[in-house]
Amino acid sequence: MLSWETNVEVHALRKQGWSIAAIARHVGATRVTVRRYLRGERVPGQRVQSNVDPFEEYVEYCRLRLAADPHLWATTLFEEVAGLGYGGSYPSFTRGLRARSLRPYCAACAGARRKDRGLIEHPPGEETQWDWVELPNPATSWGWGDTAYVLVGVLPHSSRCRGWLAERTDTGHLVEGLDQVVRRLGGVSRRWRFDRMSTVCHPGSGRLRASFAPVAVHYGVGVDLCPRGHSWRKGAVEKAINVITQRWWRTLADDASLAAAQASLDRACTGLDRRRRLIDGAPTTVGRLAEAEPLRPAPAPFAAIIEVDRRVSTQALVAFRGNRYSVPPGHAGQQVTVRHRLGSSTVDITSGRGVLLARHLRAPDGAGMLVRSDEHVTALHRVVMADTGDRVACRRKDRRPPSSAALAEADRIRAAHAGLEVAATVVDFAAYAAAARPVGRDAGGAR
Repeated sequence: MLSWETNVEVHALRKQGWSIAAIARHVGATRVTVRRYLRGERVPGQRVQSNVDPFEEYVEYCRLRLAADPHLWATTLFEEVAGLGYGGSYPSFTRGLRARSLRPYCAACAGARRKDRGLIEHPPGEETQWDWVELPNPATSWGWGDTAYVLVGVLPHSSRCRGWLAERTDTGHLVEGLDQVVRRLGGVSRRWRFDRMSTVCHPGSGRLRASFAPVAVHYGVGVDLCPRGHSWRKGAVEKAINVITQRWWRTLADDASLAAAQASLDRACTGLDRRRRLIDGAPTTVGRLAEAEPLRPAPAPFAAIIEVDRRVSTQALVAFRGNRYSVPPGHAGQQVTVRHRLGSSTVDITSGRGVLLARHLRAPDGAGMLVRSDEHVTALHRVVMADTGDRVACRRKDRRPPSSAALAEADRIRAAHAGLEVAATVVDFAAYAAAARPVGRDAGGAR
């Protein structure tokens, strides 16, 4: 490798008429090196790589992924190529992305402005921040429609985050999500912080709702609400939502079941516990900080009621949380309500008028179980057999020519059509004779 000074000297001597060999002896380099610098094949100050770039094998994959999703995080893409066998470090990976300009340019993002954010101290065990994130296009197998939701909870002192997939954002699903996330975080903090979500407070006045106050009393927490228009007061959960949507939801497989999606979300959040932190000059991780937070054990789940609407299938079955439950026959295609009280082991299915149709022991979520009571199976079998037992099977392949009545009707139609054709072809001979009379003759034949 030649320095810039030596490179200038080489070019100057060459223009003065020195030979390649003389220049090489003068600067202490080989003739091959001198020729390459004179041709511009080498750049001063840059050493030639002697080994093969490990990123080169994955350039096309990264180009395709970033062309389809220009805002895909580099950390997410790094995890994908690492799973494909890439052995380089993350800084080397991002350097390869930048050197090859693989990420497409986005004019909207380039012109966006960032707002200033202040730093807020969060003592350990003091606060848990909560918020819903709306996720579009969930898997059709979930039966949730066009939108799914994740309740995200974060301990801002350690940045540990956990999430819970939900079909709705009503009070029942909120309480279930709070309980599930609290247990995944490791315990209950002293206070909970929300924005002005309608299931927690009245958005206009900021007063706590009477339906949510017993929940806070049950878990023994104080409730703090963000001021109007200052949702970034809970910036830790906002950042966690950004990470979850970009690194988990964007890459979730289309055919993932609900149970597999929740397990994938748990793994993604647990993996974030390995993030490094520096506290008072001492290196640590998010996981170790979270384990040291003084959190109280979670009590038994609050007895909130979860309700969802479902359609009864033709087999008298109702789907709920990855399982199917039976109802009496006669309700196929009707809309029913599936009701479950948190902490209980049963599932109730009621009709649109509130009549209890069935009560079953609840199967584990995502187990794919078929829960049917014996009386429902017997009643469905009786109805189906009664509907088909005395009925003569339809013989669809018998030869059945037109009957005599049908043939007679066909003859009548043909005769009517023939009469119309004869009437249409009758010619007035007087008009024909007048048309055939020679031009220029009067009635007597004179010109």
